Amino acid sequence: MSNRNSDGLGDIALWRTFLAAHRSGSVSAAARTLGLAQSSVTAQLQALERSMGEPLFVRHARGIRPTPRGDDLAARLSGPLDALALVVGAPEPAESPAVRIGGAAEFVERVAMPALAPLIDAGRRIAVTEGVADELLEQLRVGSLDLVISAVRPKGRALPAAALVDEEFVLVAAPSRGLTPSAELAPAALEGIPLLAYAHDVPILRRFWRHVFGVRLEREPALIVPDLRALAAAAVAGAGVTVLPAYLIADELADGRLVVVCETDDPPINTIHVVRRPGPLTDAVAEIDRMLRLAVAGG
Repeated sequence: MSNRNSDGLGDIALWRTFLAAHRSGSVSAAARTLGLAQSSVTAQLQALERSMGEPLFVRHARGIRPTPRGDDLAARLSGPLDALALVVGAPEPAESPAVRIGGAAEFVERVAMPALAPLIDAGRRIAVTEGVADELLEQLRVGSLDLVISAVRPKGRALPAAALVDEEFVLVAAPSRGLTPSAELAPAALEGIPLLAYAHDVPILRRFWRHVFGVRLEREPALIVPDLRALAAAAVAGAGVTVLPAYLIADELADGRLVVVCETDDPPINTIHVVRRPGPLTDAVAEIDRMLRLAVAGG
C-alpha cells in the first residue's frame, strides 16, 4: 500500500471491488453488482495490482480468472469485509450477486434444483458448480463458492458445516434379473450377476458388502461409470446389480423398474452436509439452506 494509506483502510472500496470481481469471475458482472461503470472496476483492479506489485487476475475470453495470489487474498478478505458490510450498512448493489453453490451432480439434479426453483422464480440468482466433494470444498476455502452440499465433512472449524440429511444405500437390480427380495440374501446368490460400480475400487459396493453381509467384496466390477444416474439406468436395463442411494431411485423403486434385493433394517448411510464459506451468514445463503432442508424433510 502507499505511505499515505499504510493501514490499508483507505483502500476498502478497492478491496470490495476486488472481492466482487473474484466472486463473479467477470468485470462486467462485478460492475453490475456494485452499480459502477465497467471502466471504473477495471481501473480499481489495475490500481490494486499495481499496489500489490503482481497480477490478481488473468484475463481470458469469458472473463477473469484469479491468480493463486488473488485466491489467497479473497479467502482472507471475504469474512472481514462481509462482516464490515453488515456493521456499517454497505450500499445496496444494483443487482444482487449470484449465490455460488457446489454439489454432486446427482444430488443437485434430484434434490437441489427442485428445492431451489421457487427462489429462482422469485428473482434469486444462483450459479451451480458440480464436482466431487474435496475439490468443491477447496473452492469454498479460497472463496470461489459460497455454499457446498458435501458428502465429506471438512476437518477443523475453518468451514462451518451442518448435517443436512442421511442418505441410505440399497442393493438393487431390475426384476428381469430374477432375484427374490430377501433379508436373508447371501453374497453367493449374486455370484453370476455383473456388478455395476461407481469407481474401479468399488467404494460403495465394498461398503455395502462389509456393512450388510459382513464379508469383503473380492469381485471385479463389470461396469464402471462415475455417475450414479448412469448406474441406475444400467440397472434398469438389466445390466446387473448395484448399490445406490435410495433418494436417487425413488421413482424407479415406486414403479417397479428396480427392486431392493437385500432388505435390511440397518442400511449403510452417508451424511450429507451443508458447508458454507467463513464469515457472516448472509440472507441468501440462509435462504438456500432453509429450502434444502425443507426438501429433504419432505415439505
